[in-house]
Amino acid sequence: MTIRLTDLGKAVLETEYAVRGPIVARAAELEKQGREVIYCNIGNPQSLGQKPLTWNRQILALCEYPALMELAPTAFPADVIEAARAILAGTKHGLGAYSESRGVRFIREAVAEFILERDHIGVDPDAIFLTDGASKGVQTALRLLISGPQDGIMVPIPQYPLYSATITLYEGRMVPYFLDEANGWKLSRTMLEASLAQAKAEGTHVKAICVINPGNPTGAVLDEANIEMVIGFARDHGLTILADEVYQENIYLPGDEFVSFAKVLHQLEARDVSLFSFHSCSKGFLGECGVRGGYFEFRNVPEDVAAQILKLQSVSLCANLAGQAATYAMVRPPKPGMPSHGQYAAEKTAILDTLKQRAILLAEGLNRIEGITCNVIAGAMYAFPSISLPPGRTDFDYAMALLEQTGICVVPGSGFGQAEGTAHFRTTILPPTDKLQKVVQALGEFHRTFR
Repeated sequence: MTIRLTDLGKAVLETEYAVRGPIVARAAELEKQGREVIYCNIGNPQSLGQKPLTWNRQILALCEYPALMELAPTAFPADVIEAARAILAGTKHGLGAYSESRGVRFIREAVAEFILERDHIGVDPDAIFLTDGASKGVQTALRLLISGPQDGIMVPIPQYPLYSATITLYEGRMVPYFLDEANGWKLSRTMLEASLAQAKAEGTHVKAICVINPGNPTGAVLDEANIEMVIGFARDHGLTILADEVYQENIYLPGDEFVSFAKVLHQLEARDVSLFSFHSCSKGFLGECGVRGGYFEFRNVPEDVAAQILKLQSVSLCANLAGQAATYAMVRPPKPGMPSHGQYAAEKTAILDTLKQRAILLAEGLNRIEGITCNVIAGAMYAFPSISLPPGRTDFDYAMALLEQTGICVVPGSGFGQAEGTAHFRTTILPPTDKLQKVVQALGEFHRTFR
């Protein structure tokens, strides 16, 4: 007998992931019909024309095919060859063999050095796990924390649907806390307390709080004071912190800077607060989404719990080795004076400068459209503008009509969560500048007719 829909579990049936939902499926149908579609629905930089960094791809090429070092020794700079040889020596058997479950120790040591240079605090390489993108690390932490249907995880609204989908799949409870749109999408202690109190009143055992910084989909960047507030809140209520920091290189406003939760946790000497931090090769200026490289590190986690994390990771054997090599390339870029540094620095600067220009272009363009309001895009790769709609119409209706009429694919705000009575959509800043200008113009014309 074939499997039937009724054979599937309730958690699977109820899991939703808006970023690749029905609107994206319709976009694929339109493409098959010969329509041009501009995909603004997902942070997938290279699919929208961003070039991979030469440093990364040269290292990956040599790691995948080491014979190139002998066949074409002059085709690669000396520092690339040195990095590839070091990675291959660390793996012992090349990229075609399993590594230990945490990931190649040599690469984890490089990640630890990266964190030390960034935050001026140490980390045990055994508290670092290399993963298939940050998503797998997030899923591991949520799987660890959710032990029953009463367990809750606090998630920002709007949020990245990975969190709602995974919590549903693991049969936990998502506890929404609202970001303050009128205050640049910052977190508010008052809103956090209200969310927690309501969850407890409903019988939810709240275990952790997730924070995305810089924000997806909001584009907000948290300052140190806001991070201190979150750590204090977690400390007062015995919560674990999950810090999604995959956009830490994407900072666009003068004066803003990325501050990690690990650094502030150390400064506050908050040894009674457990922290999981996530980073990825997919975002920033690398855009290596398809390589699936990333890591998570944990702090203030007891040894017996750490053993369970290792056990969970061991079920999947290890992260893919190409992704691990890409993670090394991310955390150990060429230093000044090395042969590859000039090209690396030029490529990095060009990508980040272009993203900054597009962030300004998109926010200013959207704010010129009557009925659309967009906060400044301070970081990450997205905008989450508020839209006014005619009575009886939803943001899903809006996004679908936008796709049908203009070929622009965005995600309705309802897929990320939003305050009751409001409507939004999420769009990326990733399309080439000329296409992004067309997107803004087409959105203005569409919005006027839709209203």
